[in-house]
Amino acid sequence: MGNLVAIVGRPNVGKSTLFNRLTKTRQAIVNEQAGTTRDRQYGKSEWLGKEFSVVDTGGWVVNSDDVFEEEIRKQVMLAIEEADVILFVVDVMNGVTDLDMEVAEILRRSKTPVLLVANKTDNNDLQYNAAEFYSLGLGDPYCVSALSGSGTGDLLDLVLSKFKKDTPEILDEDIPRFAVVGRPNAGKSSIINAFIGEDRNIVTEIAGTTRDSIYTRYNKFGFDFYLVDTAGIRKKNKVSEDLEYYSVIRSIRSIENSDVCILMLDATRGIEGQDLNIFSLVQRNQKGLVVVVNKWDLIEEKTAKVMKGYEDAIRNRLAPFTDFPIIFTSALTKQRILKVLEAAKEVYQARTTRIPTARLNEELLPLIEAYPPPSNKGKYIKIKYITQLPNTQVPSFVFFANLPQYVKEPYRRFLENKIRERWKLSGTPINIFIRQK
Repeated sequence: MGNLVAIVGRPNVGKSTLFNRLTKTRQAIVNEQAGTTRDRQYGKSEWLGKEFSVVDTGGWVVNSDDVFEEEIRKQVMLAIEEADVILFVVDVMNGVTDLDMEVAEILRRSKTPVLLVANKTDNNDLQYNAAEFYSLGLGDPYCVSALSGSGTGDLLDLVLSKFKKDTPEILDEDIPRFAVVGRPNAGKSSIINAFIGEDRNIVTEIAGTTRDSIYTRYNKFGFDFYLVDTAGIRKKNKVSEDLEYYSVIRSIRSIENSDVCILMLDATRGIEGQDLNIFSLVQRNQKGLVVVVNKWDLIEEKTAKVMKGYEDAIRNRLAPFTDFPIIFTSALTKQRILKVLEAAKEVYQARTTRIPTARLNEELLPLIEAYPPPSNKGKYIKIKYITQLPNTQVPSFVFFANLPQYVKEPYRRFLENKIRERWKLSGTPINIFIRQK
């Protein structure tokens, strides 16, 4: 594990802006509204040839009744425990507040090096205001402006000098990415917490808790991949806050960047219109699919017949694409959750399947001869040769015919089904191209 820098502080001091500045991304959502960030958000930063991880935390609030605040506090504590250097961000414009005092008290007890960052120092006059932060008892305040980037270079020099160990960790691009998608409150964060065995992502009863897309490396039981927790995607007219709009955009982006999507359905609610919209998103982006029916522990009758009824209903709603694994789980009781990972891994392998050209022709040409494409305007269509395209995102097959323009959609579907029957390509889309020979 590389070095980790945690950014902590009370709400609205500019932690996420600093996080985006250090990671050179727009990963964390930034909004005027206090309490935008909820989960820990990880990113990569590089300075003077050294790579390290940066974690953005939710704003620290003390003695609040809000259900999120308690959870955010837990997340901040976890981040402090994990970190090698803590950046304690304060706001020059507002000066020292009671909350800053409370946070400073906890940080003074921590054995980890703490750097006091006086943010929003947008001009030289404001630097004089930073002197009052000496009262926090955490040494010299370092004046920066996360928005414009002034002072961040000196801050990074200082951060590097505080690191103990020197082990670069590079984010591996070759490792598969599994995005967990679905409607709000389907149990996406719960299942990821169940996989990794710690409360990494905040879970509450309130729909729309997760706002950021969070990457987690999973390296256990012979598996190695990234799990991406996404915000729940609900109907456009239900998205009331700007924040949620950003979250939905981010979830869509996570679908685009993933290899396999794990679509979470709520067993108590069945498949709804919004699930179909998310499914069509997955299809449009040509991603692998595993359907997980969560909250199975809440269903009273768990017979094989009920399961079969559920499966048939899901496949009917998602037709014509019906070749994907369906798994019934409970994130709460951890029932069958490893099966989900196995299925996602199999779908990923199916996406990268290469079928030799000789096998394709040997198996499919006799079939095509027995069931040729229907003739069109008295013209007979002959398919003479089949091959799989190399280096494609999903398995893509080219059928060379004398009159490709006359091959219609039903026959393409027939060809796809025959390929799926003969080779194990469950969960992955298939492209069929008919070309002129």
